[in-house]
Amino acid sequence: MSRLAAYACFPEQSRGRRHSEAAPQGRNAFQRDRDRIVHCNAFRLLEYKTQVFINHEGDLFRTRLTHSLEVAQIARAVARNLGLHEDLIEAISLAHDLGHTPFGHAGQDELNACMQELCPQAGGFEHNLQSLRIVDELEERYAAFNGLNLCFETREGILKHCSVKHALLLGDVGERFLQKQQPSLEAQLANLADEIAYNNHDIDDGLRSGLIQIEQLMELSLFARHYAQVRTLYPALQGKRLVAEIIRRMINTLVIDLTQTTLANLQRYQPEHVDEVRDLPRLASFSTQMRAEADELKRFLHRNLYRHYKVVRMTNKARRIVRELFQAFLDDPRVLAQEHRRDDRIEQARAIADYIAGMTDRHAIREHQQLFVM
Repeated sequence: MSRLAAYACFPEQSRGRRHSEAAPQGRNAFQRDRDRIVHCNAFRLLEYKTQVFINHEGDLFRTRLTHSLEVAQIARAVARNLGLHEDLIEAISLAHDLGHTPFGHAGQDELNACMQELCPQAGGFEHNLQSLRIVDELEERYAAFNGLNLCFETREGILKHCSVKHALLLGDVGERFLQKQQPSLEAQLANLADEIAYNNHDIDDGLRSGLIQIEQLMELSLFARHYAQVRTLYPALQGKRLVAEIIRRMINTLVIDLTQTTLANLQRYQPEHVDEVRDLPRLASFSTQMRAEADELKRFLHRNLYRHYKVVRMTNKARRIVRELFQAFLDDPRVLAQEHRRDDRIEQARAIADYIAGMTDRHAIREHQQLFVM
C-alpha cells in the first residue's frame, strides 16, 4: 500500500462494524472486508449471473463476476494514483453487484414489479439495497452474527443510491442521503470505475455477439478517435485484436481523465479529512467533454444493444421466468423448501425476493422447468 493522502479512508479510523470484533492480525480492517467478500457465497454465484447476455448463450461473454473483477482493477489503478485506500476501493468494487438478480436488469425490473404489484407493503426490490442486505443479513458464514459484518466505509460504498424512505430505515449508512452528503472518495471512484467497465466491455460483448458493428460505433466521437489511432499505428489490424486495441485505449483515456479531473477538484477544495470530502460537492468526476462522450456512449448502447430485438426477446423470456416463479411461490409457499417459508405474507414476499435474487441464470431456468414443465 502506497502512502495514503489525508483525504483517504484510514482503516484504523473506521467508524466500525455493526457487531464488535477484535482487530484483525496481519491485515487491516479493509483487507478483512475484501477477503470476506471474496469468500462469501453471493460473490461466488456472480460467475453464473449475466451482464447483458444470458449465461448459457456463450462462454465468451462477461458475467457479473468478471465485470466485478474488471471494476476492481480499474478502481485500484485510480486509487493508487490519488493516494486512496486500495483495499477499501477493491472491497467496494467486488461487492457492488452482489444483490443483482439473474438475467441482469430485466430480472431486477420484473422482481421489483412483482413485489410492487403482488405485495406492495413489502417495499419493492432494488439490487443496490439487496447488495447491502446480503452483506448485512443474508450471508450465513459466522457464528456470532448474520451477514459479513463489514466496516461502515465498505457498506457506505456499496450503497450507491437510496430513497429517503429507505434511508430512514438504514441507520448509519442511510444518514448521508438525509443530510445530502457525499460518500468517501473511494466510494465515489468505485462508482465511476463501474461505469467505465460496463460501457466499454458491453461494446466488446456487443461486437463479439454481432449485435452491433464497428461501422455503427464510428458515430461516437470517443470510439472514432481511438479507432483512428489504432488504424494509424496498425493499418492491417483486424478482428479481435483491432477491437481489443481500441477498447483498451478508450479505458485508458477515461481513467486518465477521471484521475486528472478528480485531482484538479482535490487541489481546488483541498480536503484534509474524509469527513471534509463528505461535506463537499462530489469530487470524483470526468471532465465536461469526457462526461459528454461517455453519456453519448451510454445512449448508443441503450439504443443499439440493450434494445436490440434479439436482446429484447431474451429479456422478455427472462422477465416471464421471474414473474412466474414469484407468483407460484407466493400463491403456494409449500412448493418452497422450508428455509424459504414464512408465516407472514409480507415476510414471505421478501423471502421469495431474496431467494429469486440469489439464483443464477441457470438455477432460475431449472426452477421454472421443475415447476411448469411436465
